[in-house]
Amino acid sequence: MRLTTEIWVSALLRRVFSGGGFAAIERRGSAEAGTVFVVVRDRQGQISLYEPAPQSSYEDGKPQDRHFCRSERVIDAESAARRIDSEIRFDSDVWVLELEPGSEPVESLITMAGA
Repeated sequence: MRLTTEIWVSALLRRVFSGGGFAAIERRGSAEAGTVFVVVRDRQGQISLYEPAPQSSYEDGKPQDRHFCRSERVIDAESAARRIDSEIRFDSDVWVLELEPGSEPVESLITMAGA
């Protein structure tokens, strides 16, 4: 059984804070099954966007975990905002999280597709 988005987000935020990082919910979507986008800002202010991995990256039809891939199209805060706004126009249930990971790299906090 897959966790609801609200519980999954809560657990991720706790992991980030416990590692000395910062996390904020910029946009709250559907509590049960909203799509999650993760904006990561490093200590130099560089932005990375992690978006949901395509369904083809899952081995079975009902995945237990959420998989992400780093968006190669996003190189700054403006392009990240445009990408997220585009998704929100398509699906209003989108969650947007912003993280500044502490001691753990983002790749250890979220499951990367193909990992």
